[in-house]
Amino acid sequence: MASIESRTGAALDLSGPFRSPCNGKAGMKPIRIREASWPVDRMALETVRCEVFVKEQNVPRSLEFDGLDSSALHWLAFTQEEKPVGTLRLLPSGQIGRAAVLRAYRGKGIGSRLLRHAIAAAEAHGWGEIWVNAQYARRGFYAPHRFIVISDIFEDAGILHQRMLRRLRRNAVALRHAT
Repeated sequence: MASIESRTGAALDLSGPFRSPCNGKAGMKPIRIREASWPVDRMALETVRCEVFVKEQNVPRSLEFDGLDSSALHWLAFTQEEKPVGTLRLLPSGQIGRAAVLRAYRGKGIGSRLLRHAIAAAEAHGWGEIWVNAQYARRGFYAPHRFIVISDIFEDAGILHQRMLRRLRRNAVALRHAT
């Protein structure tokens, strides 16, 4: 699978109307999100994903690390102290996945900010749609971001999921979103 080249880079500013609650409330320290490189940031990406998926959700490490990371775009969320607290990836197929935020940092808008970075990157690439195999219990996270359910419920890694799709442009060529 060919790698995706980022066209967003540092020029992409998602702080405007999407300002996260963790970047402005009294007593809360800012969270910084940046595009990550699998070879350079692998340890940070793995740390967050192992904590959330392998330890909390009992996903086998062999399933979590599926060999697709080197061809994906990745984003990392960091504290002021440079502690990685969230991650998300976007595959060349248009699939968003591996969205994870450490337990202590959930409910602060970090996941939404990560997702908006992936949506903006897909739009910059001119893609017509993006999709996610959302954990059934997390479908409500994607719905406000205009993702709609397009499949029956299925099991993956022992967890119930449903595929969700977001159209980015009308009349755009659809990407493959079949497994």
